[in-house]
Formats: sequence, C-alpha cells, structure tokens
Amino acid sequence: MTHLPTLQPRDIRPDPLRGDAVPLAVSTHRLDNGMDVIVIPDRRSPIVTHMVWYRNGAAEDPVGQSGIAHFLEHLMFKGTERHPARHFSDRLAAIGGQENAFTSYDFTAFFQRVPAPYLAMCMEYEADRMTNLVLEDAVVASERDVVLAERGMMCEANPAGLLDEAVQAAAFPAHPCGRPVIGWRHEIEGLGRSEALAYYRRYYTPSNAILIVAGDADPEAVFDMAARIYGAIDATVTAPVRKRVQDPPARTHRAITLRDDQVRQPILQRLHAVPSAHTGAPGESEALQVLAFLLGGDETSLLHERLVRGLGCATGVHVSYWGTAYDQASFHISGTPAAGISPEVLDHSIDEVLLGLRSGGFGAEDIERAKTQIVARALYARDSQAQLAQWYGMSLCCGLSIADLDAWQRTVEAVTPEALGNALRMLDRQTGVSGYLLEAA
Repeated sequence: MTHLPTLQPRDIRPDPLRGDAVPLAVSTHRLDNGMDVIVIPDRRSPIVTHMVWYRNGAAEDPVGQSGIAHFLEHLMFKGTERHPARHFSDRLAAIGGQENAFTSYDFTAFFQRVPAPYLAMCMEYEADRMTNLVLEDAVVASERDVVLAERGMMCEANPAGLLDEAVQAAAFPAHPCGRPVIGWRHEIEGLGRSEALAYYRRYYTPSNAILIVAGDADPEAVFDMAARIYGAIDATVTAPVRKRVQDPPARTHRAITLRDDQVRQPILQRLHAVPSAHTGAPGESEALQVLAFLLGGDETSLLHERLVRGLGCATGVHVSYWGTAYDQASFHISGTPAAGISPEVLDHSIDEVLLGLRSGGFGAEDIERAKTQIVARALYARDSQAQLAQWYGMSLCCGLSIADLDAWQRTVEAVTPEALGNALRMLDRQTGVSGYLLEAA
C-alpha cells in the first residue's frame, strides 16, 4: 500500500501552483480503518467534486485475467440491494449532478460532481458499493460483451490502436504495463462473476482507498462526515502490497511494423521506458517533462522546427511524457511522415536531431520558455476543482506525497541544462521501441 508518509492527521499545506496571492489549503486526515481523506476547499461556486480512488489498476490484474480492473469498474455501476442499478444515477441526474469512472495501470477512480448539500449522498453511495456490490451471472455476461465491443472498436478495428498495444508490449515485456488496460480479448472472454468478486474483495477496501473532496466544503465537516459514513466500514482486509515484476534494462532497439488495408496515412510511434516521478531520482521526472515540451510540446518546439518546417520530412511531430506512474513511465514520440517519407526514415531523422542536441544542448531562452509554459498550463488546468482533485488523486495513488506536490513547481523551475542532457541520454535508440504503421503491401 502507498501511504502518505509526510502527512499528519488534519495537516494543512498550501498548494504551490496558486502562489502566495491566492493560497489554497489542502487538508488531510486518515480514518481509523486506513482510508485517506483529502479536502481541497474552493468557495467560488456551491459545487463539490467527490472522488474515491483505489490504489490498484490494470497492473494489479492477476496473470491470465488482463482487463479485470477495467471490467470491475464497469460492474461497480450494477448496483447493491440498497441502490439497484440506475437508482443513484437517476438521483444524480435529477439534481443536475455528474458521475463517471476511469481505470489506468495504477489506479481506479469513481467521481461525482454535485451541489454541495448532496455530498453526504455521494459518500453514502460510494461506501455502500465499496462493500455491498451485487453481481449476477447474467449481468456479468452482458457487461463482458460491452467491454469486448469496446475493445473491438478501440483496438481491433483501429490499426493505430493495435500498433500502440504492440509497442507497449515490446517496451514492457515482463512488467504488467505491457498488457492493455482494457485487457486481451481471449482473457476478457474468460472473466466471470467469481473472478470479478475475488478482485473486488481484495482491492475494494478502505485501507486501499483515498477520498478526495474538492470544492465548497469545510475540511473539518468533511472529516466528520467521512468518519461517520466511510469510517463505519470495518478494515477487514489489509491493503495489498504493490510488488510487480520489473523488466531488465533495455539494451537493443526493437522495431515493429504493422500493415493494414485501412491505413491511408503512415504513422510513427516511438516509446522509451523512463523513470516516473515516483521511481526517478530527484528532479529526473521534471527534467523529462521539460524535455518533452522542448522537443514536441507545440509548433515552436525543436522537432517541429527541424523536421516539419526545416527538412519537410514530417507534417507533424508530437512528444509527451506523463510522469504520474507507480513504476516506470513512458516517453512517447509520434510523427506523421510527409508524402514519400517512410516512418522509418522519420524515426532516423529524429535520432539525428537528438544526437545533435546531446552535444549542442538547448538555448537558455528556450529552456526558460518551456518551464514557464509548463507551469502556466498546469495552473490553468488546475483552476478547475475537478482537475485539481484528479491531480492529487493520481499523484497520491502513484506513490507521491503532498510534499512532492508542494515542491513540483520549484523543481520544474530548477531544471538545469545538465539535467536535460541526462534526460536526453534516456532516449538512446538502443533503449527504445519504434512502431511503423503502413499501408497494406
């Protein structure tokens, strides 16, 4: 289990992204049954976002049961004796509320956005389905068909989706992140009521959960409400320990070619397994974040300038790094080759640019601009209470602490040219996986 080691009950810390002018207090507490509670007050509107995060995702799927975390996310909406299917959703709709859920490799989250007076209603519902989910074989079979149809649409009927799965599997051959979150079709087909209930009873427990409330809420009132509602659930299950199989260091380049009749435009997908904010040394994740923006964050980025406007060998290049991961993270470079240029040629052109940067580096003004843009974009995004709640939830589920989040802006601003050079070396061709999507021969 990932605890919050830097926190004390009802500890209050400022949010660094708001600055001194508009301080934002983040209050935390831990219930006796092990459930962590985070409150992020925002009084600008009488709305609250209520989120329950579980510290498990597709990476916790048992061997041979890929997709069970995502499948159970679907099944969690099938109701309890107290709240049959659609009962809570209809109540939310009647008050103008919203709800949804999502699964990643490292977490599963359920949320509602409602007028503040209905916060207790959301807590009572989530506490009920945390322990009292009712599943029938017919319901499970029907929802399994829904998931299989989703997989067919997103992956099997989508050549780019198939290539993405193949690249991910090659980059993480032993680690469970090599399996798709939605699961492999032949394993989804074998998932039934017994597998779903076994997973539910193992992971859906207060000691494995984080409650986040953002919006028009008083922290002490939320803590008392959570203690009354969620605190009534016994801590009968010890929170699972996250211990995953790790991949050996990559030492050879891997290339995957997919040809399909549906392809009209070739595509390059390239992935490097790199440290996350949780696994990296201090400052490594932030350096990778700045590097991603410098290389392909917008149309002024270096790869766009060199390959699209300069050489003309691509019509677009995009680079992304998402450091919120419990284990290794992924550094993605994708591109659309210009007419007459193959994805492989574009891939080698990228390598030539990266090689030149290892000796020449980036300009000081470019580095400062990237830092400013990254911080500004984060500030604008987290101006939304829902996105702010998501940032805290994802980060805490992936092994970070409130102190880590407090330090984020300062650490980004402290990224040095030397740190960027170290990050560049992580993109050596011999450590990456390249995927080439081509028209059928």
